Amino acid sequence: MRLRLAQPRSLQSRQLWAASVGLVAFLALAGFALDGAFQRTAQSGLRERLHSYALAYANSDFARDGSVIPPWEPPDARFRRPGSGLYAQIVLENGMWESESAQGPELPPAPMLPPGKQVFEGPLPFRQINGAPGMAYRFGYGLTYAHDDDEGHDIRYTVYVLEDSTALARQVAAFRAALWWYLGGAGVILLLLQMFVLRWSLRPLHDVILELKRVQRGEASGMSQAHPRELAPLTESINAFIQSERENLERQRNTLADLAHSLKTPLAVLRTRLESGASEAELRQELDTQLRRMNDLVSYQLARAARSGHVLFSAPIEIEPQAEQIVVGLEKVYASKGVLCEFDIDPKARFHGETGDLQELLGNLLENAFKWAKSRVLLTVRELPVGPERRPGLSIAVEDDGPGIQEDRIPLILQRGVRGDQRVQGHGIGLSIVQDILKSYRGELHVGRSQELGGARFEAVFPGGL
Repeated sequence: MRLRLAQPRSLQSRQLWAASVGLVAFLALAGFALDGAFQRTAQSGLRERLHSYALAYANSDFARDGSVIPPWEPPDARFRRPGSGLYAQIVLENGMWESESAQGPELPPAPMLPPGKQVFEGPLPFRQINGAPGMAYRFGYGLTYAHDDDEGHDIRYTVYVLEDSTALARQVAAFRAALWWYLGGAGVILLLLQMFVLRWSLRPLHDVILELKRVQRGEASGMSQAHPRELAPLTESINAFIQSERENLERQRNTLADLAHSLKTPLAVLRTRLESGASEAELRQELDTQLRRMNDLVSYQLARAARSGHVLFSAPIEIEPQAEQIVVGLEKVYASKGVLCEFDIDPKARFHGETGDLQELLGNLLENAFKWAKSRVLLTVRELPVGPERRPGLSIAVEDDGPGIQEDRIPLILQRGVRGDQRVQGHGIGLSIVQDILKSYRGELHVGRSQELGGARFEAVFPGGL
C-alpha cells in the first residue's frame, strides 16, 4: 500500500495562517494588557476616592467622654443611606462609630492601625443589608487625637471607609465589553485588509506562473520584464535557461547538419570508386583514406559540440591553476626564445563555466602571444562589477611585446567563418575557437594594442550572471 503524501499548502494560505495567528495573538495580548491597565487605573482611582473620604472623617472631633463627633455634612450623601454600598467606620480602643449607611450590613472586622499607617485592601467579603454576600474595598487610616482635657489623654483611633466592589466590577465589565468589541471589529477589518494585501503582494508570483504556462504552451517566447525587482533574478534565470536550451537545440541541429554535409563528400568518393571498377588494392587504399577523413570530421564535430555545451549555472573555477598548467608547457615549447609570462590575477576572480572551455580559451590566447612575443607575455584577470545580487563579470586579457596588429586589420581577423590560418599572419591561429567559446557564454573578444608591452592585446570579456 502506497502512502500518499499531503500536498504542501500554498504560499498564500501559509502567509494568511501565519499572519492571522500572529494578529490574533497580538490582539489578545493587547486586550489583556489594556484590561489589566484599566483595572489598575480603576483601583487607583477608587483608592484615591476612599482616601479623600477617610481624610474627611479623620477631622472628626471627640467629646470629653471619648465619643465621636462626626462631620455635620458627610463627604458623600450615600453615607446617610443604609445599605448604600459606601460605609464609614471610626474604630476606638473601647468602641466603634459607624455611619448611618453601615446600619444593617455586617462589615468585615476592623482592627486598630498604628498612627500614621494607611492600608488599602480588597475585595473583602461582607454581608449586605438584605443578607446577601458581597465584596468591598477598604481604606484604613491610623490616627491620634490630642484631647485637651485636664489629664491630657490622647485618643488613638482608625478611620475605615468601605465601598462595595459592585460599582468597580460594573466599570470593568463595561470596559471589557467595549474593549473586546472594538478589538474584535478591528481584528476582522485587519484580517480582511490582510487578505487583500496578501493577494495583492502575491499577484506578481501568480503572473509569473501564468507567463510560464504561456511559455509551455508556446504562446510566448520567454518571460517579460514587467515584474518587481525581487523577482527579476528568477525571471532572468528562466529566460537565460530558455535561451540556453534553444541555443543548445539549435547547436545540436547545426552539428548534425554540418556532420551530414561533411560526410557527403567522402561517401560520394567511395561510391564513385566502387562504381568505377577499381582494383581491390585501390579500393582498400581509398577506403582507408576516406575512413580516416570521416573519423576526423566526426571527432571535430563532437569536439565542437562539447565546447558549446550547457554552461548555465556552472560552478566557479579558479583561473590561476589552469593558467599555470598551460604556461609551464608553453615555456618549454618556446624555451629557445626565453619568453616569460607574468600573471596579474585577481584572487577573487572565477570562471563560471566548463573547465575545458577555460583551458581552450587560455591555451589559444597564450599560445598566440608566446608565438609572437619577443620576451614578455602578460596575463591579466579582473572581476567586472555588475548590479546588486548578480554574479560579477570577468575579463581575461593576454598581452605581448611583439609586433602587434595594425588597427585596420582588426575587423578582418575577427570575421566569423574564416579559418585561423587564413587570417593576418601571426594573430589568427585559434581565434575562431576563442570566438566560438565566447559566443556560447555571450561574451566578446576585444583586440587592440597593449599600452604596457606595446604588442597585441586580446581581451575576452564575460558578462555577469544571475
